[in-house]
Order: sequence, then C-alpha cells, then structure tokens
Amino acid sequence: MTTGRLIGIDHGMKRIGLAVSDALRLIARELTVITRRSKQEDFDQINRIAAEQGAVGFVIGLPADQQRQGDTYTQAERIRIWAERFAATTTRPIIFWDETLTSADAVEVARQQRRKPGDPIDDLAARLMLQSYLDALRDGLADPPPDDSPPPDR
Repeated sequence: MTTGRLIGIDHGMKRIGLAVSDALRLIARELTVITRRSKQEDFDQINRIAAEQGAVGFVIGLPADQQRQGDTYTQAERIRIWAERFAATTTRPIIFWDETLTSADAVEVARQQRRKPGDPIDDLAARLMLQSYLDALRDGLADPPPDDSPPPDR
C-alpha cells in the first residue's frame, strides 16, 4: 500500500479550500481556507502548508466540464490553467479528481457542524473531494499520484 499525506484542493475564484489526508490515506480532514490574493502568494502558501503537513502530493478538485459559452472558459478549464501554473512551483505530483456536488454536500456538512450561514465551506468541500479520492484509491478505482516518493522541498 502506498502511504504519505495528500493535500486536497478546492479551487475557487475568491477562496481555496485545503484538506489533508492521514499518512495511511484512510481519512481526510479539513485544514484551512485561503483567501485568494495573487497566484504567487497563493502558491507559496499552499506549498508552505504542504511542507508543514509532510504532504507528498496534491489532489485538485475538477468539476464536470460544462459547455463553453462563447469565448469564456469553463470552471474546469480555469482550474486546469491554474493547476498548470501551480505545478511549475512544486515538485509534488498533482492529480485531478471529480468534485461534482462536493460544494452542495459541504453546505449540508456545515449545517450539521453548526457553522454560521455565510461562513466559508471551501475546506469542507476539499475534505469531501479528497475523501472521495481516498475511498476510490482504497477500493482500487483510482491510481495513486505518480512518483509517490516524498519530494525535496523547493
């Protein structure tokens, strides 16, 4: 079995939700919500958190691609472009995982946790997406991140 912590990323236009798995990749927990500033500041903060957590890879939530309308990008295209830029700042592998409905499910979890309405739930969405990946990984329905050895920090 492959081990090592993974960071789940729920990318949003205003905030980035982060979650982390345990080293055995059984359970995900919410970690933090980053308020977006600049790409470089966001990338630096994510990489710093990954180093603090001893993470060996990233799982980025990707929504089901919708039809492009005119010259606008879909959310999935925006995330892929962002992830490509982020990949240039890290040696840790990145994989994409379906995040369909995680934000809707996060609303329900937030209600159960008695979070205040309007509080950010991006960390919960990241946790739900990462847990979905971990469950699929455990059940043999997903591949582990490529090059699953701990990377040197940049």
